[in-house]
Amino acid sequence: MIPGEQPDLTALPPESSPVKRRLAAQYVRDARDRLTSTSGTRPVFDVELLRQYAQNRLSASLVILLLVATVGFLSSLWTGAVAAGAWTASVLVIHAVIVTKCRQLLDAPVSTVDTRAWRFRFIMLDLFYGLAWMFVLIKPLGSDESSGTFMLFVMLLVVAVSSMLASSLPIAAFAATFPVTAAIALNFALLGTLRDYILAIMAVSAQGYFAILAYRLYSTTLATLEARAEKDALIGELEQAKMISDEARQRAEAANVSKSRFLAQMSHELRTPLNAILGFSEVMKTEVFGEHSVAAYKEYSADIHSSGVHLLGLINEILDLSRIEAGRYELNEESVSLVGIVEDCHHLLKLRATNRGINLHEVYEQGLPRLWADERAIRQICLNLLSNAIKFTPQGGDIWLKVGWTASGGQYMSCTDTGAGIPEEEIPVVLASFGQGSNSIKSAEQGAGLGLPIAKSLVDLHGGTFTLRSKLRIGTEVIVTFPPERVVAAMAPMTEPAPSIVPHEPVPGERILNDDERRRLRQRPLFRAGT
Repeated sequence: MIPGEQPDLTALPPESSPVKRRLAAQYVRDARDRLTSTSGTRPVFDVELLRQYAQNRLSASLVILLLVATVGFLSSLWTGAVAAGAWTASVLVIHAVIVTKCRQLLDAPVSTVDTRAWRFRFIMLDLFYGLAWMFVLIKPLGSDESSGTFMLFVMLLVVAVSSMLASSLPIAAFAATFPVTAAIALNFALLGTLRDYILAIMAVSAQGYFAILAYRLYSTTLATLEARAEKDALIGELEQAKMISDEARQRAEAANVSKSRFLAQMSHELRTPLNAILGFSEVMKTEVFGEHSVAAYKEYSADIHSSGVHLLGLINEILDLSRIEAGRYELNEESVSLVGIVEDCHHLLKLRATNRGINLHEVYEQGLPRLWADERAIRQICLNLLSNAIKFTPQGGDIWLKVGWTASGGQYMSCTDTGAGIPEEEIPVVLASFGQGSNSIKSAEQGAGLGLPIAKSLVDLHGGTFTLRSKLRIGTEVIVTFPPERVVAAMAPMTEPAPSIVPHEPVPGERILNDDERRRLRQRPLFRAGT
């Protein structure tokens, strides 16, 4: 953003409110600084520019002394030793005052610097400095051509040095160079010859060139200060954001530890009475010790048992989700059949679907190899997806369970229903922990909103992908894929006979295999991870 330019906050996207606040704060700060500054920039820039001016003057003090001494000696050839000595002494006095003031400015604390007063002092000193050079340059003009050319050269040298040294204070540079240039140009113009007119034009042109150069140097210095201030502001904001982030991380870690302790404690405290509730309610529901005198008691005990089972399942889901989020869920991987697991889940929930009037369809690709995965996790994924499909599919609807190959050589499992569907904007909500869509809230069977997040997290632990596609009033499809690296392929049969085993004396306790045992061992199927 250009300094002083008002940022266009309306062009930013709605989600960039921190950027809007930052740009607005920067604009307000710049406007306040311009109002309180004496040069139209920030107050801290005014002090920095004055200090840079003082540093430039001090660094070039020896060069200016040599220049003054050289010009004073050469000017004595035209003006005499007394006049040249007086001029040299006056210029050296002004130069000494400038150096002294520069040292005072650099030694003074930044907070106590009055920029307006110091700028006025430096402008006046440079004006006296320029007037002193004017007096030594205008007197010998017209003596001869060589003196005029020499003094023009000296004028150009003085203007160049003054413009470079006072570039951080352009008004002071103008005050030091304008009197010299005006006097030289006026003297040349009064002589009236073509050569003198050309020299006068050269003097004025040189003054304009060095004025532009000084202004460019001032703009570059100001831009450098702006960039440095912006960098410092960004570093400060980054450090502040890092501190806030560290504090938030510490609070999150403390909250996570507290949550883990709470869940561990509540798991024990809830499971203990739940075991008694489930056990005794099942005994009462099945009337192990005889029939109830009141028939309604059997229904009450069945409701108690089903509620306890639901609460136990909810506790298990919360614990599973907390372990997954904490990164403590460990996969017990083994060779499993994806088709077999899906068939088991289908048989478990088939009765529930039949009671609701829902048709379950199976489409399994035959001959699928086994997967290297956690059987319990895959079973939980399939049960969660199928339970959701049954819950939100109306009577007379259809659900398809599919298992097959993916294009990359992996395996997939999909569950498609003809339910009410999920609005597109609510898909991220239902995939978040405890998130529920509008259809779920309206449903009579409200859940905790943990089925899909747990299934997605378990798929991520296996390195697979979880895709949910849904259209309102058409249905929902969930596709779970497993990467090719988890497909277990059988090794090719051996084409060469196995090398014969050299007989050896058995060690105590060792049994020698007979021919039939060796043949069965060679024919045992072996598996390796597919590539």
